[in-house]
Amino acid sequence: MRVCFRSSVQPELLVEYRRRHAAVWPEMLSALKDAGWNNYSLFLDDDGLLIGYLECDDFDAARARMALADVNARWQVEMAALFRDSDVQPDEGFRVLDEVFNLEGQLAAATGTGSGAAAVVEH
Repeated sequence: MRVCFRSSVQPELLVEYRRRHAAVWPEMLSALKDAGWNNYSLFLDDDGLLIGYLECDDFDAARARMALADVNARWQVEMAALFRDSDVQPDEGFRVLDEVFNLEGQLAAATGTGSGAAAVVEH
């Protein structure tokens, strides 16, 4: 399952957001990996638009596993003030985007070499 989400960092805090993500706590990195967040990347635009991408077996289950990790609770508190909607924990404010195109999926469907199906997350 491929998942893409967006969120918004306060533009005046972009430098601090980048600084914190340049050296994420090792315990947090391990918790993400253990929870099934694979090939996880974040992309940040100068206006504060944050795009996240990850691959997992089941996004809801991966999020639930992270919610159980003590380090995640500490990280979310540390990061909350950097986001535009600081009333919501950053990882609860993700807006999941619909995948509308995947090159490999369409190539596989066109050549009959695979199902071409993409995972869709409903939220």
